[in-house]
Amino acid sequence: MAGKRLCFFLSGIRHVFQVGRKNVTAIALKYTNSLWSSRLSNIEKLTETGLTGAYHTMQHFISDSSWDSRELMDTASKEASKLMPQKKLTGLYIDETGVRKKGRHSVGVGRQYLGSIGKVDNGQVAVCAALGSGDFATIVDSRLYLPESWTGDKVRMDKAKIPKECQVFKTKQQLALDIVEHQQAIGTRFDFINGDALYGADQGFSDAIDAKAIPFVMDIRENQQVYLEEPEIIVPQRKGNRGRHPSIPKPEVESLSVTAYAHSLEKEDFVLLKVRNTAKGKLKCLFHFRTVYIWDGKSPQAGKRLLVIRKSYKTKKVEINFSLGNVDLAQYTPEAIAYMQAQRFFIEHTFKEAKSVLGLNQFQTRKWLAWHHQVALNMLLLLFIFKEKLLNFVTIPLLSAWDLRQVLDVSFSYPTERLDKIIKQIFERHKIRQKDINRYYSTI
Repeated sequence: MAGKRLCFFLSGIRHVFQVGRKNVTAIALKYTNSLWSSRLSNIEKLTETGLTGAYHTMQHFISDSSWDSRELMDTASKEASKLMPQKKLTGLYIDETGVRKKGRHSVGVGRQYLGSIGKVDNGQVAVCAALGSGDFATIVDSRLYLPESWTGDKVRMDKAKIPKECQVFKTKQQLALDIVEHQQAIGTRFDFINGDALYGADQGFSDAIDAKAIPFVMDIRENQQVYLEEPEIIVPQRKGNRGRHPSIPKPEVESLSVTAYAHSLEKEDFVLLKVRNTAKGKLKCLFHFRTVYIWDGKSPQAGKRLLVIRKSYKTKKVEINFSLGNVDLAQYTPEAIAYMQAQRFFIEHTFKEAKSVLGLNQFQTRKWLAWHHQVALNMLLLLFIFKEKLLNFVTIPLLSAWDLRQVLDVSFSYPTERLDKIIKQIFERHKIRQKDINRYYSTI
C-alpha cells in the first residue's frame, strides 16, 4: 500500500526532523498526510482535514521549529540521484516558478515577472532545479529570489527573519549557479544542464557553466544575436584626425538574429529526429545544428556555441525553438542533443504536479523559515511520487501524481471499499489513455 510506504519512507529520514532532544517526524507525517486530502494547502485548511492535530502545533512546526530544511532538500536530492534511471542521460533542469501573492509581507513578495501568468504582477519567485532522466523528474533544489525592494530594506528582511548571510541581492542567474555548485558539492550526478532563455541567453552564466566542464543545452530568445564565424573583439581605430580615440571594444564582423538565420535555411538543412515520449506517441521534430559564436558586449571574448533549431508542427502551425549549447556533434549524436534540448518540458510538468497536486502555490506563511520548510516538504513528497512511479512503472506505466493523490486521500480518510472503487476508476482511466497512445501519432 502506498500509504504504508509513505510512513516507512518518512521514518527512514527521522534524523532530519531531530530538534534538540525532540523528534518531530510524527508531525511531519501528519502534515504530509493532510496534503493529500486538503482542498487547499495552507495550514488552516490542512488542519480542517482532521489529520494534523492542533492548528498551533502545525503552525509552530512550519514557522518556528528549527528542523533543517536544507538538510531535507539535500536528502531528497541524494535519494533522487541514487534512484534516477540510467538508460538515458540525466539532466539538471533549471527554471524559475512564480506564484501570485497579495500584500507585501510574505517573504520575497513584490511586483515582478511571473512566468506562470506571463506578465508582471505581485508575487513570489523561486529558482528551482529538477533532476530528470527520460520521462522521470523531481525537484531537487529551490532558492527564493529576493528583489532589490527587499534586499534594500533591512527592517523588512529582519521582520521576515531572513538570515544575515542571505540578506544580499542575487540575480536569478546567480541563484542558479549557486544551485549547480551546491548539487555538485553534495554529489548529485547529472550529465548535462538544461534551462530556459533567462539562463541560455546570459553569456556570463553559460560561460561559468562551461568553465566547470558541464555540458549544457539551454533555450534562447528568437532575437538572440549570433555570429556565423568567430569575431575578433577589438577596439577600432579612430577614423581621421578628429574626435576621441575609440575605447569600447567591438566585434569586427556583423551578427544576425537566430530568426533571420532560420529563415535563410532550406528544408534539406533540417533532419527529422525522435525527441521524447508524449501522451500520444513519440514526438518527432525537425532539427538543424550549426556552430556559432555569441558576445554580450561585456565578456573579454566571444563564446563558441552549438545553435540548435527545432521545428515542431502542431495543427498546421509551425513552432520554432532555439537553443545554444557547449556540446558538439563530434561528442554527441544528433539524437542525444535533441533529447537534451527537449527535456525542459519535464521541470515544467513537475511544477504543474507540485502546484495542482501538492499546493506549492498555496502557502500563506510570511517568514523565511516557513517558506523553506514548506518547499522542502513539498520536494519530499515529489520524491515520494517519483519513487512510486518507478516502483510501479512495469505494471502501471501511466501512474500519475493525481492518481497517487486519490489513492492516498482515500487510504487515510475512507474505508477499504472506497479505495477499491478509486483504484478501479484509475485503471479504467489508464485504459482510455493507452488507447490514445496506441493510435498512430506524429507531429510531422
